[in-house]
Amino acid sequence: MPLRNEMCMEAKEKAIDTIIEEPTLNIILTTDEDDDRPVYISGNFNQWITQDSQYRMDKVGNGLYHYVFPENFTYPDPMLYKFTRGDWSEVEIDQYGNRTENRVSRLKKGIQREHVYKWRHNWLPFKSKFLPEVHLISQEFEIPQLNKKRKVWALLPHNYHQTNERYPVMYLQDAQNLFNEQSAYGNWEIDKKLAVMAEYNIGKVIVIAVEHADKERVLEYNVGNTVLGQGQGKQYIRFLADTLKPFVDQHFRTKPERTHTGIGGSSMGGLVSIFSGLMYPEVFGKLMIFSPSLWVVPKIKLSFLDLYDPQDFRVYLYAGGSESATMVDHVKKFRKRLLEKENYTDKMKVRLSINEHGKHTETYWSDEFPKAMEWLFFSDKEN
Repeated sequence: MPLRNEMCMEAKEKAIDTIIEEPTLNIILTTDEDDDRPVYISGNFNQWITQDSQYRMDKVGNGLYHYVFPENFTYPDPMLYKFTRGDWSEVEIDQYGNRTENRVSRLKKGIQREHVYKWRHNWLPFKSKFLPEVHLISQEFEIPQLNKKRKVWALLPHNYHQTNERYPVMYLQDAQNLFNEQSAYGNWEIDKKLAVMAEYNIGKVIVIAVEHADKERVLEYNVGNTVLGQGQGKQYIRFLADTLKPFVDQHFRTKPERTHTGIGGSSMGGLVSIFSGLMYPEVFGKLMIFSPSLWVVPKIKLSFLDLYDPQDFRVYLYAGGSESATMVDHVKKFRKRLLEKENYTDKMKVRLSINEHGKHTETYWSDEFPKAMEWLFFSDKEN
């Protein structure tokens, strides 16, 4: 039973004590850092789902939350849980910004008092010791398919040179906007997000970041003859698959198989990444597609996937509701077509993420990046 009056914190807690009559477990949570985001309990009783409406806490007052478990609740022994603001990117942390261990309770009735000092915001803060090693592969990497040169980066796990491990690889477009603090449009902060992922032992991955072609970016990411005219996308994709990937596999400790190789990007970078997977399904088994410019080719053909022996695919699709009038609709239709693809019924795994308030900016793609990476490379969940 939530309280709504404006008592002081101590008075509110005492009031909660007096009104609790349910013969079940009540959790009272206080926090030093409060905002408008709801608080959820995630645990081994709900498969650690982070935004489960059944376990959303009642906000009693500023910095004070209350939850009562239902009478028919089956308590694990022990019950393990954490508090989040709706996602692991918004999970509780201690007063020093460190991750917290799972909370434990063996109570089945009464009051369990808990306290949260701080919360993560979009996976931040990060620990500098977990930052990836940023390695410039070349200032002028040869693109023979286009007779051009391009700057290419590798972000290696923070302890890459202290181990003999091999790692999966994600190829990303638009390197200028991925980890560059001076980017005119902001950046995805993938270096910081990879640091938090490493701290949480979610998994380690090599990211290969290819800079775009500045004024010729759209031309280079445009595949075939589209509403934008004739593009150079096919040549660029051949560069990624036939030139860059063999070089990376030769010079870094990668897991070269398609099941460990992904490609991704946003906007036109997302579109060219889709075509990379369609043209080279034997190379790229994981696609990370954010806000793709599907309007450029509204009748995108999936005939490239007509393989005699289709293999597993993982596709992470994201769209924001405040990007354009057609963005979400186009992405949903594309997802439906992928799932209906003949021979891929059990092979095609597609996760669709829609942020109704999401805009066409790096800030929202940054928020989505670690979620996509975790699902694509380090999760057994199908959707």
